[in-house]
Amino acid sequence: MRAARIQAGLTQEAVALRAGLNYGHYNRIEQGHASPLLDTLFRLADAIDVPLADLVREE
Repeated sequence: MRAARIQAGLTQEAVALRAGLNYGHYNRIEQGHASPLLDTLFRLADAIDVPLADLVREE
């Protein structure tokens, strides 16, 4: 998720705002300290403008 966000040129704050999430919650998701629900993953993919599969792919 972090790589996709950086590739899109977005800050964590910008992604959180676009996805309608609290910044702290988004930060925990990106750091792997929280597990988002599927609808949240779809919102994050839309916010970063990437397909969901690209967002959750392990590197």
